[in-house]
Amino acid sequence: MKSFREELWFQTEERRAYINITSRIERAVTKSGIREGLVLVNAMHITASVYINDDEPGLIKDYDEFLEKLAPQGASYRHHATGEDNGDAHIKRQLMGREVVVAITNGALDFGPWEQIFYAEFDGRRKKRVLVKVIGE
Repeated sequence: MKSFREELWFQTEERRAYINITSRIERAVTKSGIREGLVLVNAMHITASVYINDDEPGLIKDYDEFLEKLAPQGASYRHHATGEDNGDAHIKRQLMGREVVVAITNGALDFGPWEQIFYAEFDGRRKKRVLVKVIGE
């Protein structure tokens, strides 16, 4: 079995952002040379997420509004006693998840209809990374 590792780096201007990273993951899979296997895409920061869904602007806005209702940015969180102001970002990340795993078949991501991979940022304005780990043959 072979493996390949790559890091993607992000620094958003906004506190919250949703970025379609599918093409970057496809490039990593191609670079890996792996034709049959799995790719793990993992947010390496506790206030960011990786998830799979449709790249439809209304849906992305719905996600953002839903998460903001569940964990409002301006609310008081016990975490803020540490000197941080991002308690909401930690909760949003927990709700959206930390990683995705996608099958690779014939050298391509083996998606269902409309599926795309996203990086979700909940406490932006600083550099963060995503791990891409491809394993297989």
